[in-house]
Amino acid sequence: MRVLVVKDEESLAEAIGAGLRRDAVTAETARDGREALAKLRLGGYDVLVLDRDLPGLHGDEVCRQVIGQRLLTRVLMLTSPGTVHHRPDALGPGADDYLTKPFTHEELLARVLALGRRPRPVPAPVIAHAGVTVDTARGLAARDGRPLALSHTELGVLEVLLRARGAVVSGDDLIEEVWEEHTSYRTNAVRVTLGTLRAKLGDPPLIETVPGAGFRMSGGPDGGDGTDG
Repeated sequence: MRVLVVKDEESLAEAIGAGLRRDAVTAETARDGREALAKLRLGGYDVLVLDRDLPGLHGDEVCRQVIGQRLLTRVLMLTSPGTVHHRPDALGPGADDYLTKPFTHEELLARVLALGRRPRPVPAPVIAHAGVTVDTARGLAARDGRPLALSHTELGVLEVLLRARGAVVSGDDLIEEVWEEHTSYRTNAVRVTLGTLRAKLGDPPLIETVPGAGFRMSGGPDGGDGTDG
């Protein structure tokens, strides 16, 4: 099971993550809502442990975006005492469960494991953005109706960038999501693959390089993820 803990107090976030890891749960942390959404767009998290009282992008808004963008994770909302009078208040933004602070590690672990056992929503089989479509079920891609002959790696990179919905994806994140763990040519793998992928996508260019940060898809959205029906 993979969990993302979102809390602005770094020491507390790390303490929660360390406690989960002691119980064989893979736990990572984020310090604010925007960082959390960027990580969630890459996929792979079973449960989001989300502090409701985040500065900047409030936890309620993060939860709404998780639901609206179909980021396919269960949400456990951490709420302050006195701010929630009954269960619907905490679950209103779309959370699957909530836990009032302060809480024990045993309480948190029990809620996380319970959410992790629930079936995850099924992702839409077709991702679309700016005229580019990827049929994840059949492994097919096209631009403006023109089929693209992509390698398995190129298709994987394109899928990750499309799922990010315009957010920046770092080279390290692309390697983690697409390449085998023991790839011997990781240093140049992203650069080479993006070069061939850009050539196959054609003009106008759709993949932008963000210096010092990574890569993202440009162009107007086609209404987000969706099926071809």
